[in-house]
Amino acid sequence: MASPVPETGTETETGTGTTARAADDASAAAGAASPVAPVDERLPLPRLAPLAFQHLLAGVAAPVSSVILIATTLSLSASQTASLLSATLVLCGIGALLQSLGVKALRIGARLPFLMLPGGAAVAIFLQVAKEHGPATASGSVLIASVFLLLVLPFYGRLVRYFPPLVMGTTVVLIGINMIKITSPMIASGPGLGFATLGITALFFLLMRGVWRQMSVLFGLVGGTVVAAVSGTTFHMAQGAAFALPDPFPYGAPHFDLLAAVPLLVFALASLAEATGQTVLNSEAVGRTPDAARDVPRISRADAVTSLGAGVFGTSLMVTSAENIGIVQLTRVRSRFVTAGAGVLLIACGLITPLTRLLAAIPEPVVGAAGLIIYAVIATMGFGMLSRENLSHGTNGIVVALALCVGLLPVFAPEMYAGLPVWARTIFGSGVAAGALAAVILAAVFSRLGPPQDKRDAA
Repeated sequence: MASPVPETGTETETGTGTTARAADDASAAAGAASPVAPVDERLPLPRLAPLAFQHLLAGVAAPVSSVILIATTLSLSASQTASLLSATLVLCGIGALLQSLGVKALRIGARLPFLMLPGGAAVAIFLQVAKEHGPATASGSVLIASVFLLLVLPFYGRLVRYFPPLVMGTTVVLIGINMIKITSPMIASGPGLGFATLGITALFFLLMRGVWRQMSVLFGLVGGTVVAAVSGTTFHMAQGAAFALPDPFPYGAPHFDLLAAVPLLVFALASLAEATGQTVLNSEAVGRTPDAARDVPRISRADAVTSLGAGVFGTSLMVTSAENIGIVQLTRVRSRFVTAGAGVLLIACGLITPLTRLLAAIPEPVVGAAGLIIYAVIATMGFGMLSRENLSHGTNGIVVALALCVGLLPVFAPEMYAGLPVWARTIFGSGVAAGALAAVILAAVFSRLGPPQDKRDAA
């Protein structure tokens, strides 16, 4: 008689094999049932490249117009302007890569299809600091604000509540108005070119649709430059190699002045609130459940790291932008690898120096007109944010009114602070910093000490 042991052993081995095969089949079925999320989809290069180029078109207008505005306001040479534009485009590309691909070990980047650009408000504050304290101090302020943002990120949840839409709307209005004052004299050097640029920009915005409409300011710059060439304006183009790396510290060693940096510190804090809204918007656009507590610190950490580079290369704070979300909605392609591809293209554009030198030669009145549009749009965005708040009762209305008073006095009567100590002149003489701080303090005080109904509305 045969022993039953081998039979049992054989039975067991067969059962184990069957179980293993069943587990493999179940795992394969689970994998088939759980496809790659749209945001993580890897596209073939022939399909990815044109989509990445679309995102490039949506994002390139901001760095070009912002850098040319900085260069014109600070009277930089053609070669300095080209280097600054090269650095900014490269930083935009690096920022897009950080946000799209992320660095898990350092918790940098949200791994969402974001672009990173020099925000209009950040450029406005940078220029204000540069005009009042010099460009070396402005670069130092960018470095201070970047480090400050990294340090406060662990307290994100506690800080963001101090920047409700009421405060942000008031601050954005002040930024726009303050910069309109600074930019307006640029048109005075050539009113005809300035108004031609305004008209061309408006025409493109009227006629174009989709991603092309987002480029209206860039088309206005090109159209104004064509008008300048036809009218005999002299262009000053820098010479150099076909490919070159940007120059660090274009204004010399950065100067660190904590009081002068206050406007950028306030902006850095306010950017946390803005990043919260953008995280929700982008997450919903790609079909991912929004998680601000996880993603906003990662987004802002990438902003801060890239802005450290901006301080080194002489430009303003870099901020993550959701203005390319329209393309995501239009194409229905949600992959973050598309914006990573756009980042690579931005880096390539920044290193092709003939392109940056050509853009750097745009005449001052044309740049001034583009700047006016940008900053007027910023002010309009601020008014739009305020329009969504209940200003019909005393609390919100008086917070906005008092903050605007504090922020606009330096614009219309800058001499009134001439007798104050330097530290007080630095804070109160800056309309953006003074108005933003006033809005933060007033909103917090009224939300805590005001009547019950006012507290509910202010919250």
